[in-house]
Amino acid sequence: MVIERRWHTVAEVAVMLGYGVSKTKMLVAQGRIRSVKDGGSRRILPRWVDEYVEQLAREVEPGRVA
Repeated sequence: MVIERRWHTVAEVAVMLGYGVSKTKMLVAQGRIRSVKDGGSRRILPRWVDEYVEQLAREVEPGRVA
């Protein structure tokens, strides 16, 4: 039986996105990447990472290099 991860830490999401931990924490604090507080840690659902990436893609106008 394989158990899939349900949550990611801020540090894990930073690695996934190729960002630094500080930038990822800032995006979480700004609400750009959704998260929940679990004790003293923030946890991020995989779909919330996908939502952030999709939002970035929508912000880029067609034919424009970002």
